[in-house]
Amino acid sequence: MFDSESFVPFLVFSIPIIAIVGGITVAVVKAIGRQRLVELAQQERIAAIQRGVDPSKLPPLPMDDDDMSVLGLSGPERDRRRAQGLLIGGIVTLSVGIGVGVFLSLVERSENVWAVGIIPGAVGVALLLSAWIVSPKGGSMQGPSRTS
Repeated sequence: MFDSESFVPFLVFSIPIIAIVGGITVAVVKAIGRQRLVELAQQERIAAIQRGVDPSKLPPLPMDDDDMSVLGLSGPERDRRRAQGLLIGGIVTLSVGIGVGVFLSLVERSENVWAVGIIPGAVGVALLLSAWIVSPKGGSMQGPSRTS
């Protein structure tokens, strides 16, 4: 059915297509979920007003586009979580780049085939650099200190 010469180009072009379609799907699902959350909050607010609750005592609607504010996180906590997410993504992507480069250099005996790992490795380095740039200054990447 597939020989190796026709399968490799198919695989090479299918990976970005799947990634793009997956990214668009995630964005649509996220937008629908956020809209549903706002609708439910509005319905709850209307029901509370109908029961006679003072509208000024109700919590504000979650209209902010920032995901972390919906979770009720403060600014520094939100920044710390964003930096941690970039750090984790950078480590994983850099490791994938190194792994692909090593795997291809061991499997394929032709020259410079390992260079395919440079692309995800460079993306991983960029994510690590982004984590360093957006990390809260003057603080650590540790969780909030809890005193008893």
